[in-house]
Amino acid sequence: MERKKIEEFEPGPVPPARPVDRFGFFVPEENNSSQGSIKNNSSQGSITKKVINEQEREERRIRKWRKMIGVGGSDWKHYVRRKPQVVLRRIRKGIPDCLRGLVWQLISGSRDLLLMNPGVYEQLVLYETSTSELDIIRDISRTFPSHVFFQQRHGPGQRSLYNVLKAYSVYDRDVGYVQGMGFLAGLLLLYMSEEDAFWLLVALLKGAVHAPMEGLYLVGLPLVQQYLFQFEQLVREHLPKLGEHFIEEMINPSMYASQWFITVFSYSFPFNLALRIWDVFLYEGVMIVFQVGLALLKFCHDDLVKLPFEKLIHALRNFPEDAMDPDTILPMAHAIKVSKRLEELKHEYRKKNEKPILRAESSSSPVAQKQFSGKCFSNSMIRSPSLEESSAQGTQPPATPRSWRGRRLLSRNSTKSRSVKE
Repeated sequence: MERKKIEEFEPGPVPPARPVDRFGFFVPEENNSSQGSIKNNSSQGSITKKVINEQEREERRIRKWRKMIGVGGSDWKHYVRRKPQVVLRRIRKGIPDCLRGLVWQLISGSRDLLLMNPGVYEQLVLYETSTSELDIIRDISRTFPSHVFFQQRHGPGQRSLYNVLKAYSVYDRDVGYVQGMGFLAGLLLLYMSEEDAFWLLVALLKGAVHAPMEGLYLVGLPLVQQYLFQFEQLVREHLPKLGEHFIEEMINPSMYASQWFITVFSYSFPFNLALRIWDVFLYEGVMIVFQVGLALLKFCHDDLVKLPFEKLIHALRNFPEDAMDPDTILPMAHAIKVSKRLEELKHEYRKKNEKPILRAESSSSPVAQKQFSGKCFSNSMIRSPSLEESSAQGTQPPATPRSWRGRRLLSRNSTKSRSVKE
């Protein structure tokens, strides 16, 4: 009955028209008023000339990218195999916005999953139910609230976001739904259809090309804990003075960096920077999140080492505007080499956290081992519903045959998807 009432809600009133930027976000009133100020003829002429030059440069980039990917992406894999360094360089410079949705699907492996699983998304949306539906509805209005697409209550944007999140919560009931997932799905929906966004979410969380991300959203956020351990060690190694200051002020990465990993910078960061990070993230993997985080700390290093606890926390959550320029911070990030060290720290973290479990298993009898395994299985059904309340737990039902079938489909397809990187 409750589900029926929710689905019959009519869209709310359309919000009044307001100026938006080129990405669809509402322009703050102070920016809007400043844009309306009168400029002299010489300044207007220079601005016009700059805009024209930028448009011409963007058109040249689009032509190069269209030639690279072919019609509907038909030439993409061939081009990646022939000229991987050219692809890497162009992705790091930024994918043209008009082609971003298609390229994201190609580099993530989600296009292959979509083509090989026809009708699955429709089945999940229309004919399955999720225990997370009310949680999803509650959180939808908090996802990109200043974007025109998600503004209308129960409007097209909010309905699409609900459908994608609900479908994934059914597809993988072990993960279900966690608040931070809305920002991933919302970002994807701004560049592709519901079904495309769903399969890209699957590709990310299940690891079609890179390591699976589902550990970011499982009970206890295990992958977040690993990433924070790795990041803390990297800060101490690359920025020892700042690392020492963090120790003195009792600052740890969980106080400021958790959302960097959970939402891949799509939450509270300038959208143009988030997009450029996502271009690289989908092609190169999570390493870019560590690199950008270190680059931000390095950029603000001299100021951060002088701040006491309260001001330090505020600064780490509110970086200055000049640090948010993609053309400034991303070259700094790419110059920070962390791939080998990240792998070493991953093994160090897993070895450190697996020892107690191994001792418990080896020292117990077969009956005790069976009971221990049962407890682990029960705990795997516990969910953590929000970013802010990661310790809050609720029970989810075990995976259904549909979610098992989904995993088999993904496993079968992942080998082909990985050819994108080869």
